[in-house]
Order: sequence, then structure tokens, then C-alpha cells
Amino acid sequence: MRRERLETAAFRAGYLALLALMLLPLLVVVVTSFSGTGRLAFPPESYSLMWYVEFLDSVRWLDAFTNSIVIGVGTALVATLLGVMGAFGQEIDDGSLGSILAPLVLIPLLIPPVILGITLLMYFNEVGLRGSYASIVLAHTLWATPLVYFVMRSVFSRFDWQQLDAAQDLGAGPVQSFVHVVLPNVKHGIFVGGLLAFIISLQEFVMALFLSTPSTETIPVLAWTEIRQALDPMVSVVSTFLIVISVVGILLAVVATNLEWLSKQLS
Repeated sequence: MRRERLETAAFRAGYLALLALMLLPLLVVVVTSFSGTGRLAFPPESYSLMWYVEFLDSVRWLDAFTNSIVIGVGTALVATLLGVMGAFGQEIDDGSLGSILAPLVLIPLLIPPVILGITLLMYFNEVGLRGSYASIVLAHTLWATPLVYFVMRSVFSRFDWQQLDAAQDLGAGPVQSFVHVVLPNVKHGIFVGGLLAFIISLQEFVMALFLSTPSTETIPVLAWTEIRQALDPMVSVVSTFLIVISVVGILLAVVATNLEWLSKQLS
């Protein structure tokens, strides 16, 4: 028993140390965003909200923020639709679709984003979509869809498919049975998948750098442009907003997947 307690204590200590190591850079970013000077330093020489005020007064930063939200929402919608359809189709397929689809879905995640960015730039330039919201949404969908797909595979694996069979035996069509039987039981998983897709799009930089124009540049792209000219606390302010949005998204995902069940799994 003593050995087990020591092992448990060591595991928890290592877990907390790893958690602190991961959160420390985020804490530094948030603290430096309240700097009262024009120099990015930790700890700040003084504290002020001046950079947050400047961010809210900057049309360029607000436009980039709006672009990021619009592209993120578009990516979430498209990736969620494709991910749910792919996972659902694999579950009801009686053939060998599963052995082929899963590796194919993973391919975009294995290709370096620089290669994807260059390739998509040439392609969208040919079809006249370069610099549009649609081009960046489709690019981000390449990364977001696999995440939604595997989330939904996990969700569908816990679904009682006899309910779907019963609905179809009672005369419900494919669309009716999905909307009234399957969807209510997996809606939380769809919500979580959509949130993950949104967060991935919000943070993605490389492909957006290749595909965006001044009118469609996102927050990460504008931050990179500004860093090349001057390193000031505005970068920390922007990063803090992205961190807050990501944390709120994760908390919503935790609530949606049943906080009590999650706490039992982690205890």
C-alpha cells in the first residue's frame, strides 16, 4: 500500500509539474499584455490597460479579429458537416469503407502546412478564389475535419444503433431517423467537434499566411506582420484574446460532454 501511495504521489507531482510547465508561457503572455510601456518585457516595468484600449481603437486589428471569427465559424460549419457525415457513413456501411476512410482522413494532418499552403495557393489562384474567405475556410477544413471525424467516431461507438433500426422498422426514412433518433443522442459530440474545429481555425497561421490578403488577414497573420516590424505588448494582447477564446471553448466542451463523467474519469 505504501508503494502504491508513493507511485500515486509521484504521478500526481509529475502531472502537476507538466501542467505548470505548459501554463507558464501562457501566464507570461497574459501578464505582459498589461505592460504600461512600449517595451515587451517580463515582468513589466509598470501595468496599464493602454494596449487593450489601443487594440479596441485599431480598425486593422478589429478587422483581423472579425476575419478570424468569420473564418473560424465557416470552418466549424463545413468541418462539422463533413466529419459527422463521414463518421456516420462509416458506422452504417457494411463494406470496407472503414479500413479506407480513416487513413485518408489522416492524410492532411501528416502533410506540412507549408506544403499545403503553397499547393492551395496555386490551386485557388487558378480557380479565382485566392484571398477569399472561402479559400481560407477550405484550407482550415483540411485540418479541422479529421478532428471532428474522430470525435464523432468515438461518440457513435457509444450509440445504441438498435434505436436507428427500430425507427426504420417503424417506417421512418433515412433523414427522419437521423434527425429524430441519432441527432438528439449525439448533439453534444457534434457541438464539441465544432468547437475544436473553430479553435483550430482560430489558431492556424501558415496556410492563412499564404492564402490571405490585407482584406482577409487573420489575427495570427497580422500578429506575424507586426512582430517583424516591432515587438510590443500588442502581440501579447492579441495572444491573450486567443487564449481566452480557446479556454472558454474548452470549458464549453467539457460542460457539453458531462462534467461529472469527466471528473470521474480523471479521478
